Amino acid sequence: MDKKSALAALAALGQDTRLEVFRLLVRAGAEGVPAGEIASRLGTVQNTMSAHLKVLDHAGLVRTERAGRVVRYVADMTGFRDLLAYLMEDCCNGSPELCQPVIQAVTCNC
Repeated sequence: MDKKSALAALAALGQDTRLEVFRLLVRAGAEGVPAGEIASRLGTVQNTMSAHLKVLDHAGLVRTERAGRVVRYVADMTGFRDLLAYLMEDCCNGSPELCQPVIQAVTCNC
């Protein structure tokens, strides 16, 4: 990931509704959530939600899957991983033990 992409992802997550959408999609896992249901769950109008989803999509943090007429949104964990890797690229200045608490905090215990 380059600096421009990292800034786009951070800016996308820096808005309250988009952060809530991303967290909702992370919880949903590979199944994702239909666009209309995302808006309903978060109490947002669909056209506003569509704009938020577009920002997250352009930032590489979500992807769409179409099943007939239903468009489901799924957290793009590769994009998220790339963002985390970019942020930690120069972590610890050669002392990896300093990064262990961060790595343990983001490791899924499921």
